[in-house]
Amino acid sequence: MDWNSKAIESEGAIVEDLKSLISINSVLDENTASDEAPFGEGPKRALDWLLEEGRKAGMHVKNIDGMAGHIEMGTGDELLGILCHVDVVPAGDGWTTPPFEADVRDGKVFGRGAIDDKGPTIAAWHAMKMVKESGITLNKRVRLIVGADEESGFRCMDRYFKTEEMPTIGFAPDADFPIINAEKGIAGLVFSQAGSAGSGSLVSFRSGSRTNMVPDEARAVVRIPAEELEGPFHAFLGESGLEGKLSPSGDNRSELMLRGKAAHAMEPEDGINAGIRLASFLDPHMEGDGARFTSFVDQAFGDGSRGHFLGLDFADEISGETTLNAGILAYNETSGGEVTVSMRYSVSYPVEEKLAACREALEGSGFALDLASDSPPHHVDADDPFIRTLQRVYERQTGEKAELLSIGGGTYARTLQKGVAFGMLFPGRPDVAHQADEWVSVDDLVKAAGIYADAISELAGN
Repeated sequence: MDWNSKAIESEGAIVEDLKSLISINSVLDENTASDEAPFGEGPKRALDWLLEEGRKAGMHVKNIDGMAGHIEMGTGDELLGILCHVDVVPAGDGWTTPPFEADVRDGKVFGRGAIDDKGPTIAAWHAMKMVKESGITLNKRVRLIVGADEESGFRCMDRYFKTEEMPTIGFAPDADFPIINAEKGIAGLVFSQAGSAGSGSLVSFRSGSRTNMVPDEARAVVRIPAEELEGPFHAFLGESGLEGKLSPSGDNRSELMLRGKAAHAMEPEDGINAGIRLASFLDPHMEGDGARFTSFVDQAFGDGSRGHFLGLDFADEISGETTLNAGILAYNETSGGEVTVSMRYSVSYPVEEKLAACREALEGSGFALDLASDSPPHHVDADDPFIRTLQRVYERQTGEKAELLSIGGGTYARTLQKGVAFGMLFPGRPDVAHQADEWVSVDDLVKAAGIYADAISELAGN
């Protein structure tokens, strides 16, 4: 079967469906959350839209408490799962066109979720439809499993697998091609300022709202007249090439704003952490508890994302280096400071040993470490027949070697007993997930749909 040609025939429908899904603002919204919409009205509408498409196509559809759902076709005792998500991270600033009004230009579809994960979801969905319409006999059931809370903690999958069947094998089209068979562990670390916070130069500091994003804006109020900071701040902006603003705030106070560059937490150095950069600038001007906060941020994270100062650095051959993203940085005079970090740690990382080393390194800093959450690493052996099949499919469809990869991102693959991340970001494409003007190539959407159809046919067809 020439799956690529069939995908090309579906290009118009693929693009239109992606535009429809992008037009739904599916950012987590606690303000509109309810029993029917646990993650807010937007994620629910996106989930409902896709499930309705499944009904229209004559497939079996199930909604799991508004948190997740699935679309299923085929028969058989075994189950092939394709795990996607329809929620997205907040849009942020700096968009050329509105983030929830999909814009098609220059062969690309622009909009929040275009590559993470609405584009890949639509490609996988159309692959299922292509296989169904081809009349191929399936010896497994094929199930598109859709979550609505991937970006905020996987609560959707936690709920889903409490009552629903675990796939025999599965893949998540939510990362890179060729095949990701190793995902790093993801730990939530909280560094909190110990003791009572007193008066000082720093009144307040805030940067970031989610640990899985590099914060692109930071704001601080300091007890220093604006004229005293004006020269150093403008010099800093000139040297760093960043944008920022300094303004008086009354009572000899100043308010500072700094813009960085957003990126995914799995590789923090792809972005510019506005919180770290602003803390580093402020540190020489600070006194009191605020100085301890800015000094800690500068020392712990100012030299990069590998955690050397904290004793958390580590690397292995399977998955590479451990990375730390200081995603939320906050300080106020009442409660002191707190830095919440997403640590993406290597498959063979000695967790307890490294946390003990970090706590030892923190002695005398005024900060304590808590492990707030932990999702262990996920790994499927390179010689597994499931992996070999996906490699054959990818190489047949692209003519390129199907190298095995590891990532610091967490996909739904880690919720499976045997699962991998399988596309759809092709080698050489920039990773614009979580960034302004997020986009996906139309050609890549079509190509991925053909690959997924071939994979379904190989894994679940007679």
